[in-house]
Amino acid sequence: MRLKQLLGYALFAGLTALSPLMAPTAMAEGPLRIEITDGVIEPLPFAVPAFQDDGGGAGNYASNIARLVAADLAGTGLFREVPSSAYISSITSFASPVAYEDWRAINAQALITGAVSQSGGNLTVKFRVFDVFSGQQLGEGLQFGGSASSWRRMAHKVADIVYSRITGETGYFDSRVVFVSESGPKNARRKRLGIMDFDGANVQYLTDSSSLVLAPRFSPTGDKVLYTSYETGFPQVYVLDVASVGRRALTSKEGEMSFAPRFSPDGTRVVYSLSAGGNTDIFTMNVNGGGEQRLTSAPSIETAPSYSPDGQYIVFESDRSGTQQLYIMSANGGEARRISFGPGRYGTPVWSPRGDLIAFTKQNAGRFHIGVMRTDGSEERLLTASFLDEGPSWSPNGRVIMFTRESQGADGAPALYSVDISGRNLRRVVTDGPASDPAWSPLLK
Repeated sequence: MRLKQLLGYALFAGLTALSPLMAPTAMAEGPLRIEITDGVIEPLPFAVPAFQDDGGGAGNYASNIARLVAADLAGTGLFREVPSSAYISSITSFASPVAYEDWRAINAQALITGAVSQSGGNLTVKFRVFDVFSGQQLGEGLQFGGSASSWRRMAHKVADIVYSRITGETGYFDSRVVFVSESGPKNARRKRLGIMDFDGANVQYLTDSSSLVLAPRFSPTGDKVLYTSYETGFPQVYVLDVASVGRRALTSKEGEMSFAPRFSPDGTRVVYSLSAGGNTDIFTMNVNGGGEQRLTSAPSIETAPSYSPDGQYIVFESDRSGTQQLYIMSANGGEARRISFGPGRYGTPVWSPRGDLIAFTKQNAGRFHIGVMRTDGSEERLLTASFLDEGPSWSPNGRVIMFTRESQGADGAPALYSVDISGRNLRRVVTDGPASDPAWSPLLK
């Protein structure tokens, strides 16, 4: 299979407070592109000279922003940074013309230049992206502002726009991940909810470790998180406001256990599993409470539901066939269609935000895998294999999957990893300690 991702004019759709620095220029077809052939990618060489201090003593911020832009792009596996030690030219002014021949000589195909100014605790960032071999600027130069404390977010925004212009896809760097932070010995593990930037920075904690918490999930707007708590001694679904850290229980009927919740794409409803009377089925309810609707009614265990992006269908796991498999049904319930037929057991399905793939956990022949398949069950591909890989979560653009990996050994401390949907670029996400159950936010606004 061959996929050519040519240059696009589209800007990052979720970005606000941007203003053009100059009129758009025509972009050449051909030289600057990322070509993926049978999952083998030749990373595109790029250069990011240190951004210029445009006033107010913003030199450190300018340097840090440029470095983070480079790290974001290189971390995708689609780009390769040309080291500054190879530079022939230097960028001494944001307005200076680009000496394209000097950048061609070191094989830099994309060049990103920028400048940062500081005033009253606020920063203004401006940048441009150039196609070195065609000698043209890609789209408009842009600028935006924010508080100095949000410099990392500004860098992620720059990287998102560069990524979008070169790949034609939206980026995913200006996003967050909610996860379960773990501490203590394996037989007495304490767990609390944490939230961080996609790359593991800026960690904040949303709950304490006084009770077991599992499976956090973001709302479509990223301002709320669903999760399962055992603070009453039984699993129960809670919804938490990220800004205020206020929370409330969604279900609280005596003798019932609720777990594995997810928001509907419009954020108005929650789908979850409910166990009562020895049976586990899938239900939905309004996010503000009430309106409970039962979607399955079978003697088997139905759990881990996930909506399609259009809200029309739900994929879930069930052992109704005798083993743990994946099924799709209407979002209103009704007859379900099995989509997994390979050897082994399948679980934790999650619909891609693009709508074309379903990610899952697979256990077969003593190994665990993160995999993807088409929504009809065809073209199954296993992306990872280890002692224990589980719980996939999609990046906002559907390009990368984050998951939990646990290595074999006495400690067995879980860690977060990410992998491209091609199966390439397996990377560990650095956290302060053991971590599990990642869930990616939508792009921030």
